[in-house]
Formats: sequence, structure tokens, C-alpha cells
Amino acid sequence: DDDDDIPQLSSHALAALQEFYLEQQQREGMKTSQGFNQYSIGSIEEDWQLSQFWYSDDTASCLAKEAVVAAGKGGRIACISAPSVYQKLKEQDGKDFSVCILEYDRRFSVYGEEFIFYDYNHPLNLPENLLPHSFDIVIADPPYLSEECLQKTAETIKYLTKGKILLCTGAIMEEQAAKHLGVKICKFIPKHSRNLANEFRCYVNYASGLD
Repeated sequence: DDDDDIPQLSSHALAALQEFYLEQQQREGMKTSQGFNQYSIGSIEEDWQLSQFWYSDDTASCLAKEAVVAAGKGGRIACISAPSVYQKLKEQDGKDFSVCILEYDRRFSVYGEEFIFYDYNHPLNLPENLLPHSFDIVIADPPYLSEECLQKTAETIKYLTKGKILLCTGAIMEEQAAKHLGVKICKFIPKHSRNLANEFRCYVNYASGLD
């Protein structure tokens, strides 16, 4: 009887191992379940050590729609440290705009050529094909609430944008945001999938639909 039990135990062990590997894949942001949308918010889990906090679905949708309108037909959109907006834009499968994601977290390289490795500490260390003033709108969410982080990210924003800027950061950064980017706070209040301790706001430098 003991011998008969061995295959049964092995199959349980195998199933447990397969479950472990599946969970590991999910943690690494490479979910493979059938019908899964790789662009869904949460498909790549937040890494709090990288100060990552994803927007709620409604907020990401609102910001994505705003970006498409602001960019115009055939517009180019850059998302700096704002992957959930990028994901929502890709969910739309829009043919009237193009988008790229500048992100420090290399897990987002699963998105192929649209992924550009980005470290705000080196704001102008960008690929040669990212030409200056080549994006109709730049959406940015600096990872840290510090003036240094905002100032360096602002260098990248100003290099890439033709003019329009949509910044998402803490309410406490209002003065610095105006100083470094000339943006003003919007009435729209962004929400995150997990509540943050710091009040968060959006800032723009153009007439937007967020007021």
C-alpha cells in the first residue's frame, strides 16, 4: 500500500511545485494565465522598495484619456515613471497615437521596444532615437517626493516635450512643481489602488480636461 501511495504523493508535490512557479511568474509580472491582458494594471506588481504605487483603474483611465486628447491625432505620448497610465493607454489599442514608457524597473521590458530604461539620477541619459521635443505630451510621476527627484525628472520632461506636461505628484510639491515646470494644480484628484499617506494631485501647463 505504501508503494501505491508514492505516485499520488509525487503528483501532489508536482502540483505544488507548479503552483509555486506560477505564483513566482505572477510576482515577476509575467502572468501567463489564459486570456490574461498583459497591460492590465497590476499585471506587474508594485515594488514598494522602488516607491511604486499604481493608480486605481478609474484614475489611470482618466489620465490616459486626457493624454490622448492632449496629444491629438497621431500624437506621441511619453510616460515617465507612470506605468499604469502606459498600461491603460495600451489597453485602448489606439491607432491614433503612439506611446513609450520610461521606467527604472526592468520588469517593464516585457513591453518590448516601447520600454526605455530610465534613471532620474541621469535625466538626459536617453537613447539617441528619443529626439528633443518629440512628444506631444509627457506624463510623469516622479518616484520620490523630494525636490531633487522632481528637479531631475523635470530636466527629462522639458527635453522630451513639445510643450504639454501632465505631472502627478504629492500636494506638498505644488510650489516646486510650479518652480521647475511651470505647472498648476488641477481639480482632478488621482486615486491609487492602495491608499497613500500623502495627498496626491495632478498638475498641468495647458488647458486640460482635468479641471
